[in-house]
Amino acid sequence: MRVDLVGGTLDLEPINLILPNVVTLNVATSLKAKVLLQTTDSDTIVIKSLDYDKNYSFHKNDLTDHNLYYSDTFKEMSFVLQIISLFGISSGLEVELSSGAPAGSGLGGSSAMGMTLFKALSKLQNKEIITHEAVQKVKGIEGRILNQGVPGYQDYYPAMLGGVLCLRGAPGEIEYEQLFSKDLKFFLEDHITLVYSGISRNSGINNWDVYKGFFDKVPKIRKGLSEIAQISFEAYSNIKEKKWDTLIDLIGQEGELRKQLAAGIVPESINETYHELQKKNLVLG
Repeated sequence: MRVDLVGGTLDLEPINLILPNVVTLNVATSLKAKVLLQTTDSDTIVIKSLDYDKNYSFHKNDLTDHNLYYSDTFKEMSFVLQIISLFGISSGLEVELSSGAPAGSGLGGSSAMGMTLFKALSKLQNKEIITHEAVQKVKGIEGRILNQGVPGYQDYYPAMLGGVLCLRGAPGEIEYEQLFSKDLKFFLEDHITLVYSGISRNSGINNWDVYKGFFDKVPKIRKGLSEIAQISFEAYSNIKEKKWDTLIDLIGQEGELRKQLAAGIVPESINETYHELQKKNLVLG
């Protein structure tokens, strides 16, 4: 799982190629998706979901292209089954899954699960794992299932690479730079606390509103994303130069700009909690 630092929404193509100096920074957490695979001699794929506390069994005859890609036959297991189908597997497999984070928590749990499953299946078949190719395939499947516009790419890389990442868009690829250092690790751990509110976020709809507004040339959104890009690049430069003290201020500034992009980016109940913490001097701003 990952936590955004700065530059979220800038990971939507081709916004990442239109604005100058676009970077997205995020940090991998200790919350991990887990996948256990076991081959069998059966005509089925069996999936045990620890998150849903359910077992699923799918016969190979039911795993048709129509059922997999163009219907809701498999409901919450569509994402898993479509990734499995990339490897030509339609039977003889048992899969145990644990996402490591609550659904809707905004930590990229489904993306991390998809990447972890892709990595496990690649190892099962002794296939080389090429990071960009794996991201493009899993992101494509998730985008098809979510059906809410263009999905961003930042959620997928922490599951592959860990650490503290700087992601940059380039034509036909995503460049990534590992920024992790022990000094940065200790600084972030001392200054950032991850809190789960229990409130689900529909980030796909929020991203689509911003994406559409950007290409409709809505001035507020164009200006907001341009300012976020500037702050994000400054945050990247500060990390490179080990200017830790200004980094937290920049993260706070980016968050305030993000709130102005679209209604619902921050749920009202979260805003109320934030203001209460402000009064107690427990948060920035």
